[in-house]
Amino acid sequence: MHCPFCNAIDTKVIDSRLVAAGEQVRRRRQCLLCHERFTTFERAELVMPRVIKRDAQREPFNEEKLRRGMRRALEKRPVSSDEVELAIGQITSRLRASGEPEVPGKVIGALVMEALKGLDKVAYIRFASVYRSFTDVREFGEEIARLQD
Repeated sequence: MHCPFCNAIDTKVIDSRLVAAGEQVRRRRQCLLCHERFTTFERAELVMPRVIKRDAQREPFNEEKLRRGMRRALEKRPVSSDEVELAIGQITSRLRASGEPEVPGKVIGALVMEALKGLDKVAYIRFASVYRSFTDVREFGEEIARLQD
C-alpha cells in the first residue's frame, strides 16, 4: 500500500478491525518513511455470474436492479428492510455459489419469486403477475389457488 502523504511503498499495519457486519476490514497503517498514519478499508471482490436475458443478450448481474424489483413488489407491504436485505443476500449467495459464469434471467426470477413467497404472498403475486406477464384475471386466480395449496 502506497503512503498517501509521501507515496512511499513501505507501510505497516498497526491495527485491523472488522466493520460493516464483517464485510470489510478497517486497517490503520503507518508509513515507514514519513511516519504518517492513515486508514484503509478492504472488501472481498466476489465475482457474480453474467445474466442471460430473454433476448439472449448478456449483461452483468446488477444487485441494485434486483433490490428495486423486490422493493417494488413489496411496496406498502409489512416487510422490514432487514428482511429484504437478508433475502437479497441469500439470492446473491446462491448465484455466486452456483459457480456458473452465466445464469439465465429466469433462474434469478425463480429465486426472487421463492424469496417473495416466503416474505409476503401479496408481493409474490405482484411480482409473478409482471414476471410471468399475466394477461387476464384468470391467471391471477390460478396463481392464488396454487399459493393456497
